[in-house]
Amino acid sequence: MYYSTNGKAPRADLRKAVVKGLAEDRGLYMPERIPQLPEAFFRTLGERSFVDNSLEVAKAFFGEDIPAEELSRIVTETLCFDCPLREVEPGIYALELFHGPTLAFKDVGARFMARLLRHFTGGEGQVNVLVATSGDTGSAVANGFLGVDGIRVFVLYPKGKVSPIQECQFTTLGKNITALEIDGVFDDCQALVKAAFLDTELNAAMRLTSANSINVARFLPQAFYYFWAYAQLQRLGKAGKVVCCVPSGNFGNLCAALFGKRMGLPIGRFIAANNANSVFYEFLQTGDYRPRPSVQTLANAMDVGDPSNFARIWDLYGKSPEAIRADISGGTYADAQIADTIRDCYSRTGYLLDPHGACGYRALKEGLQPGEVGFFCETAHPAKFKDTVEAIIGELVAIPERLAAFMQGEKQAVPLPKDFGAFKQFLLERR
Repeated sequence: MYYSTNGKAPRADLRKAVVKGLAEDRGLYMPERIPQLPEAFFRTLGERSFVDNSLEVAKAFFGEDIPAEELSRIVTETLCFDCPLREVEPGIYALELFHGPTLAFKDVGARFMARLLRHFTGGEGQVNVLVATSGDTGSAVANGFLGVDGIRVFVLYPKGKVSPIQECQFTTLGKNITALEIDGVFDDCQALVKAAFLDTELNAAMRLTSANSINVARFLPQAFYYFWAYAQLQRLGKAGKVVCCVPSGNFGNLCAALFGKRMGLPIGRFIAANNANSVFYEFLQTGDYRPRPSVQTLANAMDVGDPSNFARIWDLYGKSPEAIRADISGGTYADAQIADTIRDCYSRTGYLLDPHGACGYRALKEGLQPGEVGFFCETAHPAKFKDTVEAIIGELVAIPERLAAFMQGEKQAVPLPKDFGAFKQFLLERR
């Protein structure tokens, strides 16, 4: 069963948590218990495949609600690609999460959720998925749900604040995908989605759910990454004192990693890497969480001023800043530092970072202690930020074929103000 982080909503089973997305009291769903995996499982992680390890993690969370054969199918279909660990320099590894269909880490959560939602709602009429994006979420969700019968997706994105290639990945698809170009910032898009779930008239007229990381089906599967990273380090004989650094915007990816630790994954500590949107970093320093409007940066997918999943982290650690600090440290980097990091890493090692991975790499490099081995999440292919990266390194960045195909399509987007009334009316006209 799942409870709300705000503590004022009824408990929900997995089906309700996935289909509703957000609890009635605006809180985020949390599992009542986080299952512990046996020690023998961790000793032999390196002996199994990405799919096999991930299936054991999925069983721990979803095995009581999804038949074993169906869950195995969902995990196998979701993980149609690998996430290799690359050594960038001694003791520092990049966990490359960009080998999926849209070349970004959110492919796993989006593909898993599409299949789980179809399992729970297949044949029950139209389901409308609302998703706010600061860059990669929209493309991953749009492509994960593209052509799925009975499901429509509405992608809300901030006008002029995602990279051109990211925009192509969700505005050119058509079919059951509608892109909404909001005249505002990501936080405005996220606020519209949350307001929609709490509007009685809208919910009476349409079945709504979210594919942002506020949905348990989107963020929990991202735990697969961290078990696989540890498995690869184990194969290399490097799984001693392990540190993990996660570039963080809405904090779903880091939250999934923390759930992995609670399940027994032996990662010693975590680093949350921020761009100039440093609300969480400041919380670590002061103990006070003070959200504010986001600012636009080179690492646009992390341009979040009020991370939704802070509520889950706060709840997971018993609302204790000290307990959070015991497991998590932070780093925050301005655009000039991000650019310097990309340039320096490429010139010294030949490894090309994207702006988000650059934050993770730099925070890990600065925070790693003697005797520790660290990995950071390289969350998107640098070609998704082609113009930015090329201007930094002074060289052309090759575009993978999958990405080039998106760029041939015609943009189909509906412009809307950041006004909830206009957004609500738009949806009601399409019920």
